[in-house]
Amino acid sequence: MPIIKILPHPDYCPQGAEISAPAGTSICEALLDNHIAIDHACDMSCACTTCHVVVREGFASLNELDENEEDLLDRAWGLEPQSRLSCQAYLAQTDIVVDIPRYSINHAKENH
Repeated sequence: MPIIKILPHPDYCPQGAEISAPAGTSICEALLDNHIAIDHACDMSCACTTCHVVVREGFASLNELDENEEDLLDRAWGLEPQSRLSCQAYLAQTDIVVDIPRYSINHAKENH
């Protein structure tokens, strides 16, 4: 099973974490299954950007982005070349390193 190293994030995992998940699992599902409560306002339906992550290592091992994910990522806070929506990024057999951006655009949490 691939290892996901999560870099420290003040809200989700202040000390950082290392978890494992079966290949074929989305990054979002793996985080949630391991009690890292990343935002996922659209219930992982690829309709928002709240689960945005930056894959610092292992990006090429993930499934390819589809057009819908690419369009949504254009609206993500802190977009980088290795950005993915964690609900759409599925693990292969390669270990990865994930950075959860400090902020996300979550209108539900922001009372909009």
